Amino acid sequence: MEWMVWTTPTALFFAAIAAILLGMTAWEVVSPTVERKGFLPIATSRGDRLFIGLLTSAYIHLVVVGFTPLSIWLALGASVVWLLVLLRWG
Repeated sequence: MEWMVWTTPTALFFAAIAAILLGMTAWEVVSPTVERKGFLPIATSRGDRLFIGLLTSAYIHLVVVGFTPLSIWLALGASVVWLLVLLRWG
């Protein structure tokens, strides 16, 4: 593991992803999900919506970093809002 530089933001990022996955697993055990159709064109479970949300959040960050001079914090805020909208109504 010496090849990877574990900065504080990197460690916090992976810790947050792990916490989200543990939380979603606990939620699934307590209350099993039922697939439903929201504004996405397919029926999805909570896990599906989480995966889609994390994937699109990565793309939001890539677009902001690659094509705009905006702060990465704006991308983080947009990603959190998008993930919450997707989990609720997706």
